[in-house]
Amino acid sequence: MKIDIITTGAHVTPESVKNTTVIVIDVLRATSVIISALKNGAKSVVPVTSVEEALETKKKLENVILGGERKAQKIEGFELSNSPLEYGSTAVHDKNVILTTTNGTHAISRSGAANKVYIGALLNAKAVSEKVAAEENDVVIVNSGTNGNFSMDDFIASGAVIEEMLNIRDYELTDVAKTALLIYRTHQDFLSYIREASHYKVLMNLGLEEDIRFCLQKDLYDIVPEYKNGIIKLNF
Repeated sequence: MKIDIITTGAHVTPESVKNTTVIVIDVLRATSVIISALKNGAKSVVPVTSVEEALETKKKLENVILGGERKAQKIEGFELSNSPLEYGSTAVHDKNVILTTTNGTHAISRSGAANKVYIGALLNAKAVSEKVAAEENDVVIVNSGTNGNFSMDDFIASGAVIEEMLNIRDYELTDVAKTALLIYRTHQDFLSYIREASHYKVLMNLGLEEDIRFCLQKDLYDIVPEYKNGIIKLNF
């Protein structure tokens, strides 16, 4: 079995994920938000790619809360932004969260042709690794990236997931997967590595240091959300 990485959601095609298990990673911050929301009692997260789609989807569901961002800031008229710190149990318990973000929800939507699509981040790196390693399938880790470009934060998180998977069983790694693993092994202090990323600087300029520190916690949660039929849940 093989592990590969697609370094930005913009490069995902149905053919590139066909007959594989996909792990979608958007550390800063969409997949960290999704994991946090479901851990804190949300019924589901519905990822959509536009504000218009979010508003239309809201009409079809009950107990809805709207979350997301554009240019890393909360969308006008939405209850929540793209900060995992806002998705506590008081806000999301028993709610269907409709989420639209610049990068993460696009990457998730584009990965739907895979056999399975799981939501990963540093927050659940070990848990998602164990879940995927238990399956007999090639694995593609989809990095959401930033505005169609490579993102350092997603890449090192991919390395962390690959390390955990190799602790369970043997995989053949593509060159890009080997590179992510090497970066993870030589940069155990995530912050010292990620602070060189352009996306990190954007978030810091917006005063989102607390979000960054939260998202860089490895294995805080033991849950593995799955994307299926347009919805993300813990159990289908």
